[in-house]
Amino acid sequence: MLAAAQPRRTRLVRALAAVGTSAAVLALPLIGATSASAATSTTTTAATTTAGYPNNLDGWIRESLAIMAEKHIPGTYNGIYRNIIRESSGNPNAINLWDSNAAKGIPSKGLLQVIDPTFNAYHVAGTSFNIYDPVANITAACNYAAARYGSIDNVFGAY
Repeated sequence: MLAAAQPRRTRLVRALAAVGTSAAVLALPLIGATSASAATSTTTTAATTTAGYPNNLDGWIRESLAIMAEKHIPGTYNGIYRNIIRESSGNPNAINLWDSNAAKGIPSKGLLQVIDPTFNAYHVAGTSFNIYDPVANITAACNYAAARYGSIDNVFGAY
C-alpha cells in the first residue's frame, strides 16, 4: 500500500513546488513596486498631524501631552491611553447613542466620550473646536478630569 501511494505524493509535491515557485516569481515585482511607491512625500505628510506627530492614536496622545504640558494640565500617556481604550476603543468618531446623556440629547463623542457642554467648557486654547478632533477631544477631556479628579490618571471608569 505504501508503494502505491508514493507516486501520487511525489506528483503532489512537484505540483506544489511548481505553484509555489510561480507565486514567488509573480510576487517579486509586486513587492518591489509596493516598497518604491511607499517612499513618496505625500504618504509621509498624510501620516502626520500639522504639529508633526504621527496621525494615529499614539501621535494624538503625544501631541495632546505636549499641549497639556504647556498649559499645566496633569496626565500621563498611560492614563490617557487606558481611558481611551475603555471609552472608544481608539475610534475618534465614536458616539454613544444609548446612555443617559444620549437620552437627554447630548451624546458622548470622540476618543474620550465627551459631551458637547463639557467639551465647550474645558476646551483648551490652541486646539480645534471640533469635538471629534482627536487632540482637541483628549486635551479637553484631560482638562475636565484634572478639574474634577486631579488628573485623567485618577479616572478608572465612566466620568
